[in-house]
Amino acid sequence: MEAQQISRIFTSKSLFYSSHLAKISRNLGSVKGKNSSLFPVFRARISSNNGGGRFGSVRRSVNEKSKGSGGFNNIQDEILRSFEDKNDVEVIFEKQIDQSMEKESQSGSKEFVESITNIMNEGTEGAMDPEEEEKHHTKVTHSIVFVTAEAAPYSKTGGLGDVCGSLPITLASRGHRVMVISPRYLNGTPADRNFDGAVDTECKLKISCFGSTQEVQFYHEYKAGVDWVFVDHPAYHRPGNPYGDVHGAYGDNQFRFALLCHAACEAPLVLPLGGFTYGEKCLFLANDWHAGLVPVLLGAKYRSHGVYKDARSIIVIHNLAHQGVEPAITFKNLGLPADWYGALEWVFPTWARTHALDTGEAVNILKGAIVTADRIMTVSQGYAWEITTVEGGYGLHELISSRRSVLNGIANGIDVNEWDPSTDENIDFHYSMDDLSGKAECKAALQKELSLPIKPECPMIGFIGRLDYQKGIDLIRAAMPELLQDDVQFVMLGSGDKQTEDWMRKTETANRDKFIGWVGFNVPISHRITAGCDILLMPSRFEPCGLNQLYAMRYGTIPVVHCTGGLRDTVESFNPYAQEGSGQGTGWTFSPLTKEYMLEALRTAIGTYKEHESSWKGIMKRGMAQDYTWDNAAVQYEEVFDWAFADPPYIR
Repeated sequence: MEAQQISRIFTSKSLFYSSHLAKISRNLGSVKGKNSSLFPVFRARISSNNGGGRFGSVRRSVNEKSKGSGGFNNIQDEILRSFEDKNDVEVIFEKQIDQSMEKESQSGSKEFVESITNIMNEGTEGAMDPEEEEKHHTKVTHSIVFVTAEAAPYSKTGGLGDVCGSLPITLASRGHRVMVISPRYLNGTPADRNFDGAVDTECKLKISCFGSTQEVQFYHEYKAGVDWVFVDHPAYHRPGNPYGDVHGAYGDNQFRFALLCHAACEAPLVLPLGGFTYGEKCLFLANDWHAGLVPVLLGAKYRSHGVYKDARSIIVIHNLAHQGVEPAITFKNLGLPADWYGALEWVFPTWARTHALDTGEAVNILKGAIVTADRIMTVSQGYAWEITTVEGGYGLHELISSRRSVLNGIANGIDVNEWDPSTDENIDFHYSMDDLSGKAECKAALQKELSLPIKPECPMIGFIGRLDYQKGIDLIRAAMPELLQDDVQFVMLGSGDKQTEDWMRKTETANRDKFIGWVGFNVPISHRITAGCDILLMPSRFEPCGLNQLYAMRYGTIPVVHCTGGLRDTVESFNPYAQEGSGQGTGWTFSPLTKEYMLEALRTAIGTYKEHESSWKGIMKRGMAQDYTWDNAAVQYEEVFDWAFADPPYIR
């Protein structure tokens, strides 16, 4: 019976994806200590459609009779060797159990069968439906390595953590083999427990940089179909967030993230995750300047020696304002050949130099990534255009413009399981596009929680975000006296600029029935503000993508945003005359960025809320119907992946 089970499992669906192999390998290892007596025969037929013809076939057989773990180990080795670098694999196991030792082997063999059954059911449930198969899996799969300074839920300070915590899971669900590499931050807070599931791989690596040899360790957790790899080094063990503490940014961030990049380039070669390494044919997604040395290292350190010649790299720019610029003298610390200085060379304009003798010479890690990466991506189409302009390019606009042919922008997705008004555990009442009644109840509950007058007819405006200049908080402060003269309620949630925090407290004291300033950040209250408010205000000076406007639309909260970057891409201004008078649009945008234009957009929204209920509900429903899932974004990412491999890699 067990032999039939195994044969049926492996012949019902070819193992197209190496991630399934990794799962099987792990489970084989988990039962290898069981006593068993096995006469396995392993046969693999491997075929490929490369060039439209047959790659050939490989047949192997293993006849093994053993007690203890040897049988399982040898089967595992044969699987790994046979699967390596092959695309279409059918595996048939025929297993005969010696009758005289059947009872002794029963426990181990049964667990083996159940383990494989569970793994294959996980990936193949409903897989016989071709349309469903096409929906969830891509035809071309890759070994993808995300390199990032943060990845939720392990570490997060903003949108970068959200992207690198969600997109890899979606890509893995579509059949890719995915690894995420980030530091193992330990700061002496409860957040350290996020890494409890990661185990020491017992793989230590010596890295030569900054005039010495540094030793790093790798920790690993396999979760949600993704290999989460954490680089461990004392430089990541300190109070504060990934980039700094209450005193500002850490002075050794160049060292900390250079170390991450060196380790990330080695990880696919040395870590046998699930029994075998990712190998050299990888696609590296380097996120922001913290990972910017990865494409430089591929060109300078590896390809010149014939390693990673088939790999590709993409630099993903989440915020061009941060570029990893340090004095030119630090170049020698990065572990790069001296003749590669030009790739990172940066000269500040005269007006930006500190004194008359300052030559302005520096190294710019993000610039080096833009020069050497095979493709460049940003987190929205609008931002991809903005970074080619003088205003949005932060000195790199000419370089980026010169590589416009390999530049793409894809709007971020959101976690539709966490952000779902019909199931959200953080809100007291649930609702959907078909039944909006719970929205008003969420508003009343929020007003009660914040000790505001419960007034259904009074529009409630929310702001959620960092309190800094980029987010346009100076405009909010300037406009608030005029805005509070109207019949509105305003809720601000955020932390950052100390003067703005103090202003929020004082404004709340003076306008207790109209204004609430919640200093700090609280995930449950952010969900309740998103669900309870009628309008979300985002007057950002620049916004590469933005997530809060996407959350707001999903919850039927109307965004009023500055027309910039990802906000321009994702929010369509309401036009009541479009569609034969039925209306079109999901919110309001305003430009230029001034107090007057912001107030005009807000008052238009307020007037529509009070006087045109049917139009307001139409805007709500159109926003809730938008598809900003990670599945939608992943399909676009895959297209860029294919383009990356269609072109030859960067070689200087």
